[in-house]
Amino acid sequence: MLRITDARTGELVDAAPARRGLTRVEAHPRGLDPTGLRVLLAADLLVRALELGGTPVWALLAAERQRAELRAAADALGIRPFEDGEGAAGLGEAQVLHVVDEDGAGPDGVRVAVAPVTWSVPGTPDEADQAALRLALLTHPRLAPVVIDADALERAADTLGRWRSAVADWARRPSRPVPDEVRAGLRAAWEDDLDTAAVLGALRRVETDPGLADGARFETYVYADRMLGLDLPRDLGNPA
Repeated sequence: MLRITDARTGELVDAAPARRGLTRVEAHPRGLDPTGLRVLLAADLLVRALELGGTPVWALLAAERQRAELRAAADALGIRPFEDGEGAAGLGEAQVLHVVDEDGAGPDGVRVAVAPVTWSVPGTPDEADQAALRLALLTHPRLAPVVIDADALERAADTLGRWRSAVADWARRPSRPVPDEVRAGLRAAWEDDLDTAAVLGALRRVETDPGLADGARFETYVYADRMLGLDLPRDLGNPA
């Protein structure tokens, strides 16, 4: 079961306390800046993790301004669409989760906070490789401040290129199921306060584990990508 830190108390709470009960996730970016993008990304990850656990989710964008720009930036970053949160009426949801920056004062309910992002790259975030930016943000724990510089984007782009190429190559091998212990480790990581850094660490171990068949590596990466949203199978079918 996914557990998330409530920024009001610092305690871990069940993200979906009622089995199969509807959970509403509201993203509250305060502006179109790197920290606002991280708020949107955290909300996207929260929705993905809840859905993987079988929880129905209603995802909303609660922004006072720049909604069209925020939606466009979210789409470029691989974030699935949010409904408009202004004046949204409840549908009998069992839980409401408000995703905010660490200084944001959201409405009553569980607050899922993200630490600030410092942009140290020439140009603006929308001019960067968006998939590399997403991975660079996922590399750090949600509550840790992040500095995005040229080196961080280059490392992320290199990793993405290597993994996408590997996934396309592994797909040519006989399929094998995700090993039970690997699946359990991935779920334990993302259900522990959306620990994407641990998920990425697990994928690095799978990449180099000599005891795993390539078909199992392929299925593992595709499974993990349902939560990470990095489009790791993008190069399937491309010539070697």
